[in-house]
Amino acid sequence: MSVDAATVRKIASLARIAVTDGDVEAMVPELNNILGWIEQLGEVDTDGVAPLAAVIPNHQRLRDDVVTDGNIRDKVLANAPQAEHGFFAVPKVIE
Repeated sequence: MSVDAATVRKIASLARIAVTDGDVEAMVPELNNILGWIEQLGEVDTDGVAPLAAVIPNHQRLRDDVVTDGNIRDKVLANAPQAEHGFFAVPKVIE
C-alpha cells in the first residue's frame, strides 16, 4: 500500500488535524516507510509460535474469595452526612 498527499490530507481531515502543505509532503515518505515496516512484519513466518501476552511467565496471584462486611461500618458511616441505626439516612424521594 502506498500513501500519497491526498491520503494524508484525508487522514488529517478525519482526525481533525490541521496540516500545512509542507507537513503533508514530509509525512508522505514517513508514512510509506511505516507501512513498509508493517509489510515486513507480515512476511515473518510465525507458524508454530504460540501467541503470548508477555515475554515472561506471569501468574496471577489470587486471594481467597471470602464474603466479608469489612468490619469497618463505623468508619464508613462516619463519612455520611446522616446515619441512623447503622445505615445511611437519606431524604424521602417518593411519597
